[in-house]
Amino acid sequence: MADTEGFEEFYTATVGRLLGQLYPVTGDLHEAEEIVQEAYARASIRWARLRDYDLPEAWGRRVAMNLAADRGRRLQRQARALLRAGPPATVPPASVEALALAEALRALPMHQRQAIVLHHLVDLPLEEVAATLGARTGTVKSWLARGRRALADRLGEPEEVLS
Repeated sequence: MADTEGFEEFYTATVGRLLGQLYPVTGDLHEAEEIVQEAYARASIRWARLRDYDLPEAWGRRVAMNLAADRGRRLQRQARALLRAGPPATVPPASVEALALAEALRALPMHQRQAIVLHHLVDLPLEEVAATLGARTGTVKSWLARGRRALADRLGEPEEVLS
């Protein structure tokens, strides 16, 4: 406990100021809160050393400002990459059937859902599905059978499920 002694008081006394300084820098309260949280997480790890600083708050402010600058640079790189990629392809609206299938798939256990998507929608052979999911082929067959039954129960008309 000695290594964290005084950290809670430091945090309580300074977090509001640091958040108030970061919010105008980021222009986004949620982002400012995340950055401040990360700065304090880093400070807590180094608290045994930081508590002896004349102004440990200044260290936290510098870390937070650096994190904000890093995020800003990352966002600029992402924006440039999106501009280079051009406008997204036009995606046709989802059909009622596709929405119903997506909803029914969400109700399945993850392993059944993954097996059905990989085998029936991506059209991978059973062996490749098994390798992708790290399971035996027989296990994948069982997941597929159970998943198809569950989908048929939810969607009705089994001959149309996954067609």
